[in-house]
Amino acid sequence: MPGVGPGVDGIRPSPVFWGVVALTVFGLWLTTADFASPGVAVFTFVAMGWLLSLILHEFSHAFVAWRGGDHSVVARGYLSLDPRLYTDPFTSLLFPLLLVAMGGIGLPGGAVWIDRSALRSPRTASLVSLAGPLSNLVFAVCCVVPVSTGLVSFEGSPVLAISLSFLAFLQITAFVINMLPIPGLDGFGALEPFLPREVLVTIAPIRRYSMFALFIGLWFIQPVNDAFWNLVLNVVDLFGIDPALALEGFRLFRFWEA
Repeated sequence: MPGVGPGVDGIRPSPVFWGVVALTVFGLWLTTADFASPGVAVFTFVAMGWLLSLILHEFSHAFVAWRGGDHSVVARGYLSLDPRLYTDPFTSLLFPLLLVAMGGIGLPGGAVWIDRSALRSPRTASLVSLAGPLSNLVFAVCCVVPVSTGLVSFEGSPVLAISLSFLAFLQITAFVINMLPIPGLDGFGALEPFLPREVLVTIAPIRRYSMFALFIGLWFIQPVNDAFWNLVLNVVDLFGIDPALALEGFRLFRFWEA
């Protein structure tokens, strides 16, 4: 498998991962280059940064599972940070990017298969589910701090400040969505080890439709849409993200509309 092999504590980042890192850095450089189109620069940096966060989200699940007793994640290559191993390219990469372009919503689409029977305890299983969303929060903080501390200012580097704010905003939307207690999302996964078997049996027939129902609710049911964005904006405010900069980032991200 690509990228699987010996490394520090069993972790050996794949060449694909380093390629994504390099493209993210290239996108960051574009946001500071005078000759680059602001829209193309924002799109490149945010798209690559978002892809990087998708990889880290799934890796976080696998890493905590590995430390919690499921050593099969090594054989599956999950610790290689190779996005090709996190389900298929459409659901893991293209669909989440499409959602970002359509509505500015960050939805991690990858998934790693965890052998939960190998985990040490229900608490460990819950932590495995929480690890992904928490990685989004850490990523958001890394984006916000340079702007909030003035290291990156709108006056000095407007495109970079806008890009970081929008990318942080996407991480918050990913965190909020994933923490919803809906089957198929990490919020439900964190509760699942503690739920009675009768409840899980009752829920089982509708699990396959839960994500579709969420998608319909967010896009076509106004009260659901309003409740979601109100929750997102509350968390955004808590993290000190400027919604105006994030909104401008979303506008520039869709550079093809200019």
